Amino acid sequence: MAGVAQRTGATIYYIEMTPMGDKTPVFSLAPAAGEVDIVIAAEMMEAGRAVIRGFVTPDRTTLIASTHRALSVSEKTVPGDGIASSAEVRAAVELAAQQLVMFDLEKTAVDNGSVISASLFGALAATRRLPFAREAFEDAIRTGGKGVKASLRAFGAAFDIARGGEPADVPKPAKKSTVTGPADLLSDWQVLLARVRELPEDVQNIAGADLRKVVDFQDATYGTAYLERIDFVLAQDNAEQSYVLSQEAAKYIANAMAYDDIIKVADLKTRGARFRRIDQEMARNPDQQLQLTEYFHPRAEEIVGLMSASLGARTEANPKRMALIERWFGKGRRLRTDRVIGFGLLYFLGGRRSWRLKTLRHHYEVAHLEAWLDHALGYAVTDYDVAVELLRCRRLIKGHSDTHARGLSKFDRVCGAVTLLAGRKDAADWIRRLREAALLDEAGDALDGALKTVHSFVDERGLD
Repeated sequence: MAGVAQRTGATIYYIEMTPMGDKTPVFSLAPAAGEVDIVIAAEMMEAGRAVIRGFVTPDRTTLIASTHRALSVSEKTVPGDGIASSAEVRAAVELAAQQLVMFDLEKTAVDNGSVISASLFGALAATRRLPFAREAFEDAIRTGGKGVKASLRAFGAAFDIARGGEPADVPKPAKKSTVTGPADLLSDWQVLLARVRELPEDVQNIAGADLRKVVDFQDATYGTAYLERIDFVLAQDNAEQSYVLSQEAAKYIANAMAYDDIIKVADLKTRGARFRRIDQEMARNPDQQLQLTEYFHPRAEEIVGLMSASLGARTEANPKRMALIERWFGKGRRLRTDRVIGFGLLYFLGGRRSWRLKTLRHHYEVAHLEAWLDHALGYAVTDYDVAVELLRCRRLIKGHSDTHARGLSKFDRVCGAVTLLAGRKDAADWIRRLREAALLDEAGDALDGALKTVHSFVDERGLD
């Protein structure tokens, strides 16, 4: 079973066993490729790594693996979708293993109130590769003395599934998504929902979900501004195109309006739902104390962005003031939000929504949003697909601080290439390719290569 050591990275837990005999057996300290009988992988990609290392072979190996994913750091750091293909791993293990037991063992454990080791243990017992009856495995669980009932439930569920049964449907309470608050605010919210219901059916679902994000970011008046922008796009769209332009606008205008600023970050970090989620994930008992430390590393631009638009613009234009602010705030800060002072600071900052619309950051965001919409909609009549792809380019902008700056730079470079591609039949396809290249790596190397390709055939066309 693959595991992780604190300093040496990925490691493997390896066990050998043999029947008692007259001679003292000689055991190995590590597995040898082609000489492993049973491999247990607690995550999909660990199964793939076991195959690559030669531990899983069709002549002898039983592979037990969970199909759920615990994403690696390399998968998480990709700006776009960096998740490796589980389908490719499954195809490989199906060829490599003599016996394969593979399903979502993590879900099986959680649904039964336990952890994955219990369901893995049940799957191991079900293979009958070890010379022990089911009762022996269950007795081992009972001997542990902790979480016995839940572990036995997870063990039994996994055993049954591995023996050919179907996963049991564990009833869960339905999640109710309701909006609560003062009566006057709820009345405003209902007015906004009524406007959403007037939109074309293809747009309603997206606009309804994203309206909630926009209102949560600011207020109902801000939500009205969001719907007005959707109406503006709709006026230039048509049913013959299934309102694709408006659907993309509904999604990405909301993302642009609910940008990540310090006020939003502070608000999210001090919400009661977040503390309840942390308690649940940490399985904290009421008598246990939890220390929670937040890390902040704001740039001078983010601090100035909280100032009023006029004061922030003057400050930003003064290099000496910017250097001074960077010196004051540029170092990383750690705040204990399990303490009154740390929590109070963030709670106060997270409640400054009424100030947000006056800030320099908001002034920049609105100007950028309007310029982006005008640019995209300028192609709505001449090249509908190009307009759609330009709206989708908003996906490149995300996060805050350095992440936001890098995304904004990539956005500008991709959208700037439209002037080179305008008039080509494959212009929309090339914009899509450039956007996907920008999402491949953080540094933008793939985008650099794609842009060079565009320049190469544009230059050739110019020579012709």
